[in-house]
Amino acid sequence: MDTLIAKTKPYETLREHTDELRKELEMLKVAYGEKIETLISIDKDEFWRLLDIIVEFHDLGKVFTPFQNKLKNVLNEMLNNPNKYIIEDTPFLNDIGHNYMSPVFMNFKKLNITDRETKRIVIQAIVYHHERDLVVDEELKKRLDKIIDEDLSKKIDLIQNEFKPKYHIKSKKLNSVYLKYAETRIDSNHKNYNLYMLLKGLTHRLDYSASGHEEIEANIDRNIGIYTENYFETKKYKKKEAQEFALKNRDKNIILVASTGMGKTETALFWIDEDKAFFTLPLRVSINALYDRVSKSDEINYNYAGLLHSTSGDYLKDNGYTDFEKSSNLSRQLSQKLTFSTIDQIFKFPFKYKGYEKEYATLAYSKVVIDEIQAYSPEIAATLIKGIEMIHKIGGKFMIMTATMPTLYLEEMKRRGILDETTVMGEFISDGERHNIKVLDESLYDKNNIEKIIEQSKNKKVLIILNTVASSIEMYSKIQAQNENININLLHSMFIQEHRSILEQNIKDFAKSNQNGIWITTQLVEASLDIDFDILHTEISTLDSLFQRLGRCNRAGKKSTDNTNVFIYTKDKNGVGSIYDEEIVDRSIEYLNEFCNEKVNEGKLILNEKDKMDMISKLYSRKNLKDSKFLSKFDNTLKLLDGIEASELKNKEAQKMLREIESYTVIPRTIYDSVRDTLIEDFYQLNNALSKAYNEKNYDVIDRLKVEKRDLKNKILKKTVTIPQYKANKGGIITEIIIGNELIRGLEDIYILECEYDAELEIKKEKSIIKGQGILLDKELNQFI
Repeated sequence: MDTLIAKTKPYETLREHTDELRKELEMLKVAYGEKIETLISIDKDEFWRLLDIIVEFHDLGKVFTPFQNKLKNVLNEMLNNPNKYIIEDTPFLNDIGHNYMSPVFMNFKKLNITDRETKRIVIQAIVYHHERDLVVDEELKKRLDKIIDEDLSKKIDLIQNEFKPKYHIKSKKLNSVYLKYAETRIDSNHKNYNLYMLLKGLTHRLDYSASGHEEIEANIDRNIGIYTENYFETKKYKKKEAQEFALKNRDKNIILVASTGMGKTETALFWIDEDKAFFTLPLRVSINALYDRVSKSDEINYNYAGLLHSTSGDYLKDNGYTDFEKSSNLSRQLSQKLTFSTIDQIFKFPFKYKGYEKEYATLAYSKVVIDEIQAYSPEIAATLIKGIEMIHKIGGKFMIMTATMPTLYLEEMKRRGILDETTVMGEFISDGERHNIKVLDESLYDKNNIEKIIEQSKNKKVLIILNTVASSIEMYSKIQAQNENININLLHSMFIQEHRSILEQNIKDFAKSNQNGIWITTQLVEASLDIDFDILHTEISTLDSLFQRLGRCNRAGKKSTDNTNVFIYTKDKNGVGSIYDEEIVDRSIEYLNEFCNEKVNEGKLILNEKDKMDMISKLYSRKNLKDSKFLSKFDNTLKLLDGIEASELKNKEAQKMLREIESYTVIPRTIYDSVRDTLIEDFYQLNNALSKAYNEKNYDVIDRLKVEKRDLKNKILKKTVTIPQYKANKGGIITEIIIGNELIRGLEDIYILECEYDAELEIKKEKSIIKGQGILLDKELNQFI
């Protein structure tokens, strides 16, 4: 007799796969069972019993003959033995998911599940443990009744003998009546919503972990709090006030407003302590740097963290981290004890996309840190606040860390009941002098100002921050034209990935070196790079952005402020109206001028941390933002999220909305031409080899070629840059990657950008240095050359 099969790679019987879930369930109970039990409103033993029942029945629909035939065909091909597994005759197609069939075998009376709502919760947790587009309606019930009558009802003996169920199964009068409990999806208005969300979300986690044969919770005894404490003892560091505050309030939610240099990272790690946690920052480069700092042996030496963003696997591999594939898998499954992540990876759940319960249930028994909330757009900030509200309602814990907290966000959190007795606020403001400012109603591009910058750069490190890529390139060209021999470098988002990584390392190395000179960059450095320059020249932006920029100058506060070290230019307002809200920029200028007028008789114009916070509080209140686009975007996003129904969106749709922007991944033409006959051609040939292997059903070769193809695509992606759709439309031509007359499979989402690309790689003392301007969108290549 054929054994009931659950999976083919690796081969597993239905009993074996289900037992894998049960093993993961026991691991989850040991790891965080007590924490999960604090979140539920029913008896804890009943909760675990219901989850065990869901696990036992979740895949029983796989006994469906067409599904078994499909797996048997695959196994026969793999074994090159067409008669090893017997294919049964059946009139049915394998076109209905097994998850819709699994509850048919549940004997609710014997299972002691008599309450209608509990029955509904259990059935939906099983029916929707795979999210598909199939609608539960009368037509589906009619089709399933025929399948149940002619196929599933004849499988009872097979289930009893082969699967050996742990609970009584229904053996008579099988029908699709259970589907009436799945017609209307359970949403947040349901009285037992939290129970359903936990049962369904944990079922997703258990199934993913069991299928991947990875532990559902890794390194549960490796507490970051202990590692951070040991780090402090080794370095003989004394805890700062903010860190003592976090330790004292480990059982609370925290909103922490702290100046640069107050040790916010360690503060968060002390607060996390022994708990499972997710630590978020706005940009990948910031997350990577934080991950390195926590992981490396000369720092905190915590080797058990995960890294989660769109290119995290490549980063781990390229930087020599061992077991990077295992680490990446655990991070994607949300199984790491501590995960450093961009918010698009874990904060999709407020969109309630299909399967969102997996993230939400995990965050319910975890802690989440949101750093630099002021650096996000109003749409993303609204999404974070909605997410915090949901986490708070179910019992999870959050910490918000920021140097400047917009009043609007506090007002909204108070309105939503987040700022209750479980949440504490702490302000830790430096009283040191870091920034002696001058606000100039002048253009940064004026010849006199450029001459002043060049003169300063002879014995100082000078940073220039512009609002747009175009303005940064313009400034770079103007300074070069005025003095060709000056040490000048440019960094913005329009360099290909591998060049941008080199440039980011170059600017960090420069900041730490004894060199003097000029770096020109964009808002890219505001929240991403830990750099410290002597002098800053910047275009005006919104106050929150501007104050982030100031953090790149005299960062440690150890340099003299006797002379002006920050020059703010208000005459040119590049990017205002597109990148920055014009009304908010105008008010920012107004507040800065008011501050300067008040301090005009005090000699040097020191802008301290308290001044910054006061201005941000004043600017970003609902009253002062009235009728602004910023407030409109913020409120509209919250209105959307408050009204969104569960499972309306798919995962990728939610992620796309969270990333906000339509974009293209492109390879500049000159770069493409340099790799066309190597990387691109090799990728094309790998596709052909894979097709041949599939035709020959050579699964060992298929597995090897898939790994080679993945690694090769990663190499190709390093030659790309992501550009917003509006920039692509504004300048340049996008063309597809084609060999012969066909698109290359696997590269359909990458385009060629027919614009000039200016970047030269130099090697100096075994160190890579990039010089150039990056993509020049205004210099379209002639298509007929």
